[in-house]
Order: sequence, then structure tokens, then C-alpha cells
Amino acid sequence: MNTSSDILIVGGGLNGPMLALAAARAGLSSTVIDARPEGARRSDNFDGRSYALALASVRMLTALGLWDGLKANAQPMNEIKVSDGRAGDAEVFLGLHFNSAEIEEGPMGHMLEDRYLRRALLEAMAAEPLVTHLAGESVVNQAVSASGASVTLASGEVLGGKLIVGADGRQSGTGQRAGIRRTAWDYPQTALVCAIAHEKPHGGVAHQLFMPAGPLAILPLTGNRSSIVWSERKGLAEEINALPEDQYLTVLRPRFGDFLGEISLAGERFTYPLGLTMANRFIADRTALVGDAAHGMHPIAGQGLNAGLRDVAALAHVIGHAVRRGEDFASPLVLARYEQWRRFDTATLLTATDTFNRLFSNDNPILRAGRDLGMAALNAIPAARRTFIREAAGLNGELPDLMAG
Repeated sequence: MNTSSDILIVGGGLNGPMLALAAARAGLSSTVIDARPEGARRSDNFDGRSYALALASVRMLTALGLWDGLKANAQPMNEIKVSDGRAGDAEVFLGLHFNSAEIEEGPMGHMLEDRYLRRALLEAMAAEPLVTHLAGESVVNQAVSASGASVTLASGEVLGGKLIVGADGRQSGTGQRAGIRRTAWDYPQTALVCAIAHEKPHGGVAHQLFMPAGPLAILPLTGNRSSIVWSERKGLAEEINALPEDQYLTVLRPRFGDFLGEISLAGERFTYPLGLTMANRFIADRTALVGDAAHGMHPIAGQGLNAGLRDVAALAHVIGHAVRRGEDFASPLVLARYEQWRRFDTATLLTATDTFNRLFSNDNPILRAGRDLGMAALNAIPAARRTFIREAAGLNGELPDLMAG
């Protein structure tokens, strides 16, 4: 059995490699077991996928030495405008307007294309002696004991370590093998995801439009481009995505509005079903879950990746401090600190996104009047706006070392 790594990380997407790099700062070695081949992760082609990185997540990338190589391709989000089903009206009445100028720390976040972040993580793992990246490998079994843990690969090889971390998505095999159950439900919605090019500059402004079928997010990318996350009823979404490009844009235009001029597609189109899922526990014996393996939420607030990175930063914080105190960093006592830190915050965020989606994804005139008046009241209170801005930036609550700035 190969026992060369302290941490066995199952999942090579974003959270897994980030944890390996964070653990290396504490002198811990990691093996990242990635089911996808490295070539699939390293593609330079823009496929339309992008992430809204909160300021706290940008701080984490900075602390890990990644941001300097990423920031040239990142678009600052200086403002967020929220309206209730009124596409294209930049100064909509009874809406919300958040401006980064209201806080001292700078932009609330940045938009970054998937291709740049994945390539940066691959290069950083390759350059870090304490990280081993096994691409094109999958885990079929795992075991723990009082002194260690192991995983068995599909190839038959057995890897040993001290801690297993599941960063392997909403259907986490790591969680299932550890006996961790999940609470989950589906929404009657599917997200359509794409990138568009537009005639007019976006000015670094993100728009969240609450339509009767679900929210439509217009998120600024570099240049005259924006990322679209568009929720529609399940059957209709699949029909829209199957349309030729010109017909797809014909359906999008009245929802999008004309405030950015003419639009065209810039990259591939995707759909994914929407739902909520949360692991009933984030830990088991010598096992921890992070990111979508621990929780999955509606993209209504763009917090999915940020919540995962906060898991990673919190777990790295807890185990790093345990190492410095001479504790067994994979002991139940240490892992309980991670679960206590993250589970309540995550449950609160999932509840909020679920409530907002249910409240806004309808055309009930009574609910519409109530929510519009509520947004108008909130927008009129500077202190409340600043609280929401800091929440969007990931600055509220106890921050892990990597996000403290």
C-alpha cells in the first residue's frame, strides 16, 4: 500500500485541488484523485462556463499564489442590480442596487472563466512537491481505522493516508461509502447556461432579474461579454436548448432586454437540473466532505463555488491549526470543529436561496407587491445595503485564515 500522502482527496474539479494547495501550506502532503483525464481539464477553449468569485474567494486565491496569474482575465463586479422581472431596465423602480463603493475593501467579486481557473490549478499542483495528481483514476472503496485511512482505485492500487476528503460532487461516492445520508429535493426548473457577446459595454454591472419561471443572472465577463444563468421550467428549458442558435437568441432577447444592444452567443450552451441537496453530516471517521459533496444549492445568488471554497478554507484552517498544536488533524475532535463551523452557515445559506427562489419564481400579484416593497425598503437603508454587500463579498462571519485578507 502506498502511504505517501497525509490527505487523500477524491475529486479533481476545483475544490479538491484548492484543498491540496491549502494543505501544503501547513506542510501536509495530498494525493488528488481525479476521475477525468488531465487533457479534459486543460482545454484552452472557452466553453461558456464562468464563476462569480466573491471577494473572500479572491483573497483565498491570492493567499495561495494563484491570483496574480488570473486577475488579467478576471472582470471586477462593481455593482449588482436586482429587479423583479423587468429585463433591461438599469434604473428599475422598486429594485435593489448594490455598489462596491459602499464598502472599503473594493469590488464585491470578480467573474472568471472556468478554463483559466482550472489551468491555474493544474499548473500549481504540478509545481507543488507536496501534491500528487492522479488523473483518469477513480475510487471504488475506502476504509478507515484508528490510525489511518485508505482508498482503493479502480486499477486495484491501494493508497494510504490519514484523512479522506470527498470533493466529488452532489452524488459523492465518498459520502456514500462513509454512510453519510443526504437531504435533497428537485426544483421544477432547469438552468440554461451560456455566454453572450453584446454591442454595448456592461460597465462591470451584474444583473439579477427575477422572472416568473425563475431567476435570470447576467454577469459581466471581460470585454463586451456576459455570462448567462437562466432558469426555466424543466420541459421548456430542454426545448429551448435544443433550438438552433438564432431561435435560441430569439427566445432569450425579450427576457434579456436591449440595454446592452445586439447580442450573440459566445461559446457553448449547457443545461443542468436544479435542486437542493445537503449531507446530513459533513464528517465521518477520518473523512470530511467539501463543496458539492457536502451541499448543493440553487444558483440564485451565485454562491455555490464560494460556499465550497469557504469549506476548503475552513477545513484547511482547522487542520493547519491542529498540526501546529501537535494534534492528530484527522481525529474526530478536530473534524468536529470543521463541521460545527460550516454546517450551520451552509444550512442558513441553503435555506435563504430556497426561500428566495420560491418567493420570486412566480407571478402572484400579492407576492410581487410584497417583495417589491420589501426590496424598495431595503434599498432605502444604507446600513442594510452594506450588510448585503458584505454578505455577497463573503466578508460576514468568522473568516478562515486564507480568506481573512
